[in-house]
Amino acid sequence: MIRPWLFLMPALIALSVYLAYPVVETLRLSLTQRVPGGGYQWVGFDNYTKMFGEPKFWEALKNNMLWLIVVPAMSTAFGLLAAQLSDRIRWGNLAKSLIFMPMAISFVGAAVIWKLVYDTRPVDQEQIGIMNAVWLAFQGGPMSVLFLKIVPILGLLAFAAAVGLVAWVFVRPMIKPSGPVGGGTIPLRLLVGAAALWLIFMSVRSAIGLAGTDLPYGVPQTWLTIPFWNSFFLMIVLVWIQTGFAMVILSAALRGVPEDTIEAAIVDGANPFQIFFKIKVPQIMGTIVVVWTTITIVVLKVFDIVFAMSNGQWETQVLANYMYDKLFRANDWGVGSASAMIIMLLVTPILIWNVYNARKEMR
Repeated sequence: MIRPWLFLMPALIALSVYLAYPVVETLRLSLTQRVPGGGYQWVGFDNYTKMFGEPKFWEALKNNMLWLIVVPAMSTAFGLLAAQLSDRIRWGNLAKSLIFMPMAISFVGAAVIWKLVYDTRPVDQEQIGIMNAVWLAFQGGPMSVLFLKIVPILGLLAFAAAVGLVAWVFVRPMIKPSGPVGGGTIPLRLLVGAAALWLIFMSVRSAIGLAGTDLPYGVPQTWLTIPFWNSFFLMIVLVWIQTGFAMVILSAALRGVPEDTIEAAIVDGANPFQIFFKIKVPQIMGTIVVVWTTITIVVLKVFDIVFAMSNGQWETQVLANYMYDKLFRANDWGVGSASAMIIMLLVTPILIWNVYNARKEMR
């Protein structure tokens, strides 16, 4: 009777010290307020009320939802695409190494690299930022209209369609149930559906606005100060890093797909696209969900990239950066701890989703 607990004791102690205690202590701090001279005063939910009344919190929450939809989707999609294509070329291992290389770079290091990509110099100086160097190459001719208006508009509409497809995958089991739907996953499905509708609206509105906008050709742009779009410029950094992780995991999953199912599909006359989307993807869907949720948890805690590139300015604030500002700049431990609890609550549905899928696979 004692032996199993002896084996479990190190893990239980580690979880208690490094997980359970910090959560309980953070919850306590979120319900108290520091008083002059030392000590704490119980204030109940006043810190949460104060936090909900700050526009910066809602800006951070909105941006986190935007990151939550865009980054896991793009990282997983690009990783799956890279895994499939790199296995079909001779120098596939070299390509995988190059794609995986950003994983070896710290978030701050990646932020510094991309900050140079977005760098802006005065008009009379040479531009060292790649984005501005490319931007200044367009002068308003037909190629400018094609690459700076038509292509982005099509990209925005394609992105809206992709978001709609992802939202439908999440919401469909509630509308057209083919089996029992776990009650614990309903809040996550509703959250994804609501966020997707907002993102589709913003994408379509941006596409319409871009069609009628007079672009400032010949003028260097400060990319990280452009509201709404600057968040996407920051997201590109995390997508660049996480694509390598997704590629490695999904490549291993694709190699594990039984060859006989692929050969049977070929005999039945399936083309490469049908083989990929109807044979391979369904068989590795469990792995895709694991990769998606792992990247989602990373996104919810994103801090380094925003802190190093914009410091939450120009409407790029995220929850972790907001928490840092409150805890270590404003010395407001109550509101800072309350924002930490919000981050934990946002992670909880994803953990429930993982547990639900694990139990479903066991059954």
